[in-house]
Amino acid sequence: MDRGAKEALVTALNRSLVEAGLVVVTRQRGMTVAETTRLRRQMRDGGASFKVAKNRLARLALKGTRYEALGEQLTGPTGLAFSSDPVAAARVAVKFSKENDKLSIVAGAMAGQMLDAAGVKALAELPSLDQLRGKIAGVLQAPAAKLAAVLQAPAGQLARVLKAYAEKGQSQAA
Repeated sequence: MDRGAKEALVTALNRSLVEAGLVVVTRQRGMTVAETTRLRRQMRDGGASFKVAKNRLARLALKGTRYEALGEQLTGPTGLAFSSDPVAAARVAVKFSKENDKLSIVAGAMAGQMLDAAGVKALAELPSLDQLRGKIAGVLQAPAAKLAAVLQAPAGQLARVLKAYAEKGQSQAA
């Protein structure tokens, strides 16, 4: 890789890391190209990205970001998983590491807060932002639906009583 390509890689990775809400450092030993491709696909489907870069280049990309402290964790064959959603990258990385013992979680950082491997795994258990929004919407809609049912019940009962009187009056007239 020539110097210009390395600079472009560092710049692109730095731009992605500046926008990221979460960065997870992983270590992969012996992963095949097919396994790495499957991990990248799962990351993309989950709303995250996965990048393998030389540690020296990754440290340069981390400079000037709130994740600069993660540079100390970049030893050996590492990869960076990152996402704007503060849970997505952790969820996919942890799930993949359970399925494939060649990938392990080293550390992470969220909004400048360093996380160890256990912290990343705990973060992966949290619901995503979209799931939380759905739960809040459900909670907000439930009282309105119950209120509508309660308000409709007396009118329905009144209609049934009137219908019963009407049927009773028709049967007596006949």
